Amino acid sequence: MALWRILCVAMCFILLLVYAGGANYWNKDYGWYQSLNRPSWQPPGYVIGTIWPYNFIVIGVALYVIVTQARWQVSAITILIFATSVFFALRWSYFFYSVHDFKSAATSLLVTAILTLPLLVVTFSYSWKAAIALLPYQVWIFTVAALAYSYTDLNKSLT
Repeated sequence: MALWRILCVAMCFILLLVYAGGANYWNKDYGWYQSLNRPSWQPPGYVIGTIWPYNFIVIGVALYVIVTQARWQVSAITILIFATSVFFALRWSYFFYSVHDFKSAATSLLVTAILTLPLLVVTFSYSWKAAIALLPYQVWIFTVAALAYSYTDLNKSLT
């Protein structure tokens, strides 16, 4: 495997660790979260606890497929888009849990969801199996963006 591909795989792994670890960094005040008005359609905690590990694994597989098969330009652009989506996903955690700015948090998740669309398209062009496995992440990230906007509406008195 070419050195640039190895470096790309390493970058993807680091980004996944930052995404997974960083998402939990700001959500330490669980009592505050428990006091919020929640949308009636919010999935139960066990669904949320199950889907995120699945998502991180599938994202890793999709990125691996891309960077081991695509030209370096496609790999670089894909990593840049993914890194930007990670930035906005972590921005959501910060605004939601630390600053309690629900609208900025929801907008950050919507940007994350939009940025995952190119990842899905590129993945389909290299592996339809990996892309099909990635579809739940795409659905999930749009779902949590909608949830975030619901939190904005339901908790206006707190902002």
